[in-house]
Amino acid sequence: MLAHMSEQKAKKILIVDDEPDVADLVAYHLKAKGYEVATENNPTVSIATARSFLPDLVILDIMMPDLNGIQVCRILRADPRLAHVPIIFLTAKAEESDRISGFETGCDDYICKPFSTKELVLRVQSIFRRAATVAAPDVKRLQVGQVLLDTERHEVTVHGRPIELTATEFKLLRLLMERRGRVQTREHLLINVWNYETEIETRTVDTHIRRLREKLGMEADWIETIRGVGYRMADRKAEACSI
Repeated sequence: MLAHMSEQKAKKILIVDDEPDVADLVAYHLKAKGYEVATENNPTVSIATARSFLPDLVILDIMMPDLNGIQVCRILRADPRLAHVPIIFLTAKAEESDRISGFETGCDDYICKPFSTKELVLRVQSIFRRAATVAAPDVKRLQVGQVLLDTERHEVTVHGRPIELTATEFKLLRLLMERRGRVQTREHLLINVWNYETEIETRTVDTHIRRLREKLGMEADWIETIRGVGYRMADRKAEACSI
């Protein structure tokens, strides 16, 4: 596996945690898998580090002094160069409300302390695997209404204006557009977008759908809620033909 990764450019991971022992432990296991890793124990410096290092993934502690992980995440999401970078929250805050808050902020995964380093590495590998998966390689651009998704450029525009989506929001929108007209259950979305094979809070899906609709603005009603089941990207081709 290391030889295979060395043939390609190693994925870069930034670990931000005010506990040096935790950051060093995680870094050790990720480096052993062939990743290029940078650690930062000062959250106020982490933004500059992220902008210079330009990581492919960020592992971010929430409970830190001066600038907490939620605030760091928001700043990263506001930077065009880092807006699409997957973020894993690593935190001792294990309440459901904390996890929901984390997903609402824009994280892609949430791991509670104490944690298994093996599980963390598997979560990292899973995120990179999902990012590399192309469900329909022959389709480069998807369009629904005035929403245009470019799979090659990893860009989404609404009425010709670009919008910033997190990596998870992009995957969620792409899946809905690729399966336009077909109902996607919350469980199906959890498995295909988040790659979870065990049951977790389906509110994770609801939270991301709400944030996605907010970003789509006037085109938000293309995403339909099927009560008690899940969501669907509306198929109004017949309506369009009759106009």
